[in-house]
Amino acid sequence: MIIEICANSFESAQAAQIAGANRIELCTELSVGGLTPSHGLIEKVVSELNIPTHVLIRPRSGNFTYSKEEVDVMLRDIAFCKKLGCAGIVSGILTSENKIDLEKTKELIAASEDMEFTFHRAFDWVENPIEELQKLIDLEVSRLLSSGQKPTAIEGISLLKELQNISKGKIELMPGGGINIENALKFKKAGFKSIHFSATTKKQVLSKKPIVSMHSDSFFEEGIIATSNAETIQKIKALLP
Repeated sequence: MIIEICANSFESAQAAQIAGANRIELCTELSVGGLTPSHGLIEKVVSELNIPTHVLIRPRSGNFTYSKEEVDVMLRDIAFCKKLGCAGIVSGILTSENKIDLEKTKELIAASEDMEFTFHRAFDWVENPIEELQKLIDLEVSRLLSSGQKPTAIEGISLLKELQNISKGKIELMPGGGINIENALKFKKAGFKSIHFSATTKKQVLSKKPIVSMHSDSFFEEGIIATSNAETIQKIKALLP
């Protein structure tokens, strides 16, 4: 089973490589769902690590409806990733009606050229997932990252399985969102070929406050950072031969 780690820093990317993950989605700012990492971080990861790197192209937090200027920024970031030899791009654009924006998404796919293209969890905002899945198949998107329109993928596993059955192998369905050592095996048993998770642990920096859960409001206070943990990744990988 392919393991993709959502890596929010060089340290997280390095942990994914050490643990034997298959690839990473490189991003920053997990607290807002992930944003495009800096060019410096992308370059450092690609030049110093060997793990296949897919880069999140999301210029800001909030919704997934972007202006012409924002799309231009996204295209420039994709061009930079292509120049460095990144393995893939993770992105997506919706209309104001929360449907896949075909024209703008086509632009992103065309710019990605030989890189794999994953449509990300913007999909979890669409109103008609079955209809929108067909659009992604028609666009020949490599894979869809989704939590099944629920807060976590285990809660959305029924829709994920339905989408996978409908896709008939024409697009890879990759569950992501809240996957951990307790539930990872359920996705393998359900027939999925890949999963996406961060395997983060929290540590305190420049603070004497106690470590808190990611689900606590306090998690977002200054001084709390999250980093992917190699041991956690290895434990989950051991469950999924």
